[in-house]
Amino acid sequence: MLTEVFSELFPLMSTANPQTLEWLLNVAIEHEYPSGRAVVMEDAWGNAVYFVVSGWVKVRRTVGDDSVALAIFGRGDFFGEMAILDESPRSTDVIALSPVKLLSISRERFIQILFKDPQLHHRMLQLMVRRLRQINQRLQMRSSPPAVKLAHTLVTLGESYGQESDLGREVFNIPFKDLAEVTEIGVEETTKIMEKLHEKGWIKIDSANNITYLVNLKQLINLAGKV
Repeated sequence: MLTEVFSELFPLMSTANPQTLEWLLNVAIEHEYPSGRAVVMEDAWGNAVYFVVSGWVKVRRTVGDDSVALAIFGRGDFFGEMAILDESPRSTDVIALSPVKLLSISRERFIQILFKDPQLHHRMLQLMVRRLRQINQRLQMRSSPPAVKLAHTLVTLGESYGQESDLGREVFNIPFKDLAEVTEIGVEETTKIMEKLHEKGWIKIDSANNITYLVNLKQLINLAGKV
């Protein structure tokens, strides 16, 4: 991967200097996983930072035989940055929702480069603060109607990872169970709301190709109450 492509694909790298980008690409390890494969296991947290080159993954919490999806990441995002700073054990893992390509950079090398490139360090802090704001926003929405919360999840996924197409903003067709858990509503509610949004023509689900099109993003934004 060229340094220019790396910088454009990952917002985290947008302010990094060319030497940093070249060094990171030289030490990065490429990974490919099929859908359903564990990408990061519980005991692997803190070993590296991971960058999503393509595909979709979910972070899930596991307790015994039960698991709950906590977050969904797509192309251009990264995860594992908190774990390299906090070495406490985690009861979460990361699962590929679709075929996925990742780059990983070891904890030691990533921390090393953060000290060498203040711009990258500052940019990572900015993105971590943005994630905290998103978490706070989700907490504030806990009492909102299920349709509002689900629209907020769809809009966030579309704005963060969606690709423009003739039918609208294109995102992965996330299983309703995972979508429900991330939104913190019931699966039955999620199914009914998605069906209603489909009937209204605000979304279009292409099950054969695992794509959900956000056809009327403006209406979804209005429903979600996002400014």
